[in-house]
Amino acid sequence: MDILTIKNIHKSYGDFMALNDINMSVPKATIFGLLGPNGAGKTTLIRIITQIIAADQGTVLMNDEPLKPEHIRQIGYLPEERGLYKKMKVGEHLLYLAQLKGLSKKDAMDRIKVWFKKFDIAGWWGKKVEDLSKGMQQKIQFIATVLHDPELLILDEPFSGFDPINVNIIKDEILNFAKEGKTILLSTHRMESVEELCDHIALINKSEKILEGSKKEIKEQFKTNIFEVQHKDLISEIENGFEIIKQEQLDEGIYKTSVKILNGKGPNELLRSLIDHVEVHSFIEKIPSMNEIFITTVKGGGHE
Repeated sequence: MDILTIKNIHKSYGDFMALNDINMSVPKATIFGLLGPNGAGKTTLIRIITQIIAADQGTVLMNDEPLKPEHIRQIGYLPEERGLYKKMKVGEHLLYLAQLKGLSKKDAMDRIKVWFKKFDIAGWWGKKVEDLSKGMQQKIQFIATVLHDPELLILDEPFSGFDPINVNIIKDEILNFAKEGKTILLSTHRMESVEELCDHIALINKSEKILEGSKKEIKEQFKTNIFEVQHKDLISEIENGFEIIKQEQLDEGIYKTSVKILNGKGPNELLRSLIDHVEVHSFIEKIPSMNEIFITTVKGGGHE
């Protein structure tokens, strides 16, 4: 079942088309990557889902119901532009935001204490937000996003401002939420995070969705049938049906060769052919990374 169903969404600002006929489905209990270059329309779509702005045309369903104000309490939204009140103290700020989302003061206090212990920030309660570093403010914003235990988490560049250690802490929390059956809509430019975390992705470019599916399916679509082989001695010849793309020396007598399989042949046939000519040390299919797929698609290279 899908937690979000986005149908024929259009949004313009004057003569500028921000979203053009966007259709998308976000499955429940997944980490869904919403990708695209700057200005593609990602933030506009997120603001429509969170009811900050309205679409010009189209509908968004949450759990098969048209979006309505009550759905806001089922969503946790971490915007790219941070929105904390600089003069407020951290503890008071979190209490205020939690109660806005419907928590009682007692429940809010209990949950804040759990997160303060988890992030090892017990001493921050009385600090003013303006006295915190960007990364520290980001931790507070993350806590505010998840305190009310939302069914859907929408995280827009959640790793911005964090050092590598804190990036890993937030990644672990995202994975924990997924294990609990939450759905995470993750918008990020960090392709390594997409590679590591996401089950499904959608790619928006120039206001249009140009790619959507499970990460596994998309990688399958972009396969190039190229294998990287490490071996002893040069490959001086290769059978018909295979093409040497690149060959380089790694060490004395040891080489790495990229070989493309042409139509009608398979990896077993390539391996048998290589074994007849060289001593094979490793044989790995080159699977495209999400970064390579992103660049190829945005530049209009497409796929076969």
